[in-house]
Amino acid sequence: MRMSKMFFKTLREDPSEAEIASHKLLLRGGFIKKSASGIYSYMNLGYRVIRKIEQIVREEMDSHDAQEINMSAVQPRELWEESGRWDTFGPEMFKLKDRNDREFCLAPTAEEFFTDLIRSDVNSYKKLPINIYQIKTKYRDEKRPRFGINRAREFLMKDAYSFDKTQEDMVASYKNMWEAYENIYDRLELDYRIVRGDSGAIGGNESHEFTALSDVGEGVITYCDSCDFSATDEKAEVAYNYDNSNEDIKELEKVETKGVKTIDDLAKLLKVDKDRCLKAVDLMVKGERIVVFIPGSRELNLTKLIKHLGCAEHEIEMMGDEDIKSMGSFPGYTGPIGLKADRLIADERVKNIKNAIIGANEENYHYMNYNISDNEKFEFVDDLLMIAEGDVCPKCGGKLEFKRGIEVGNIFQLGQKYSKSMKATFLDENGKDEYFWMGCYGVGISRTVSAIVEQNNDEKGIIWPISSCPYEAIVTIVNVKDEEQNKLAEEIYQKLLAEKVEVLLDDRAERAGVKFNDRDLIGIPLRITVGKLASEGKVEYSTRREMENEEIDASEAINKIIAYIKERKNNRG
Repeated sequence: MRMSKMFFKTLREDPSEAEIASHKLLLRGGFIKKSASGIYSYMNLGYRVIRKIEQIVREEMDSHDAQEINMSAVQPRELWEESGRWDTFGPEMFKLKDRNDREFCLAPTAEEFFTDLIRSDVNSYKKLPINIYQIKTKYRDEKRPRFGINRAREFLMKDAYSFDKTQEDMVASYKNMWEAYENIYDRLELDYRIVRGDSGAIGGNESHEFTALSDVGEGVITYCDSCDFSATDEKAEVAYNYDNSNEDIKELEKVETKGVKTIDDLAKLLKVDKDRCLKAVDLMVKGERIVVFIPGSRELNLTKLIKHLGCAEHEIEMMGDEDIKSMGSFPGYTGPIGLKADRLIADERVKNIKNAIIGANEENYHYMNYNISDNEKFEFVDDLLMIAEGDVCPKCGGKLEFKRGIEVGNIFQLGQKYSKSMKATFLDENGKDEYFWMGCYGVGISRTVSAIVEQNNDEKGIIWPISSCPYEAIVTIVNVKDEEQNKLAEEIYQKLLAEKVEVLLDDRAERAGVKFNDRDLIGIPLRITVGKLASEGKVEYSTRREMENEEIDASEAINKIIAYIKERKNNRG
């Protein structure tokens, strides 16, 4: 492609709304263009990257016996009502009506759509297993779109769905997709971890996330180097071990704590460990006043609480001051004694905290020496805590490591959640109706673009790996008015094209500095600069990552590029 004819615009300055490197560089490099909050268009360079990633995904899915189809992004309400998710998926779902007042949604995911497809066309075990996938734009009305295409309202996703006749076969399909995903992210040269995840709105009992490590990632993962434990912070079990249950039980005592606003202040005033100060979290859940108690040194894991309550995240909100007062309490001083809450919930391990400190439901007062066993209204949950730095591995007791990351893929064992709710059955070997065993598998195509850039950039711009670059090589003419430079550059360009190299020729009538800055910004991996030595048949050869220039013959530079690309392709890189 000749850059003089290319639809292409770069920005010299970082856009004001961009917060992270990938957002800044993709906008500055002209890869994406903002249409509205959380909605982006892909320009020619960006779309070439998308197609590279899609191709790798297709190759691995196809080689693992999956078949590509293309379903509509517009889904009827009736299917979502069958699964029970029309009203529970939440405000992230874009809903619309046609001219006949029939309701639809723009697909945020496609479990219902694919289940309906299979139940109508597959009626015998002889047709199983089946794995079908699509690469499709999805829509979620994110409350706070941020970080560019990393968390957008419109995004490109590969979603696949497996249908099996037994649970064992479902697990085999899950392992098959696990292997495909490892191949995908290895070929994309991402630094990633596979961790246990929470199934969330998708459902199922087992899921794993493929997380690209990044300091700006919204997700936190934890893993143990001494064993195979790994999980997201939302999923990780917490080995909480504070236990003073051997203490003698003391008499309940009401004490003044005027001006105390935090657990830290309370523990300091009363000269006790923070763990002994029970933290009350006041929540409204579908009109119910629910108060959750956890050790004062910990944070509530909302994901674990949601699983216990069987509700959706959007159905939970913090109580307002008037709601707290309606329970006979006072904001900041909530305690279980005499509290008129609809439900009291506590982490199971607070039973081991003797002589605890609690709010007295009265401004400026707490109780000392409270023992939770005194109150029989509690619902106890095994684990409601968020894992934190310093915690030990719940599996082996080893040291846990913590990293931030971007979730680029997710695999789920759905079981029979959707087949049962939607009455999707097949006839087994005995002619008996059985429900399908399902799995679903997602790759965030557009989010993967963001993850690649986050892991591959410097102060000058993007450094694309060869597997996902928009073009593999770029030939830059320093002075387009120089006949020798133009002639040699054209020869190099044509020879690379003949060798099927994806190459750009920067033949723009721009200053050399502008061309070099753009070249660095858009991050083409292999570079040839045709300058003052063109009359001698010599050029400068460099790679974007190393940025080390070599003065060599043009033929040698061409051979270097061809050999580099051939080696990487042979390694499926």
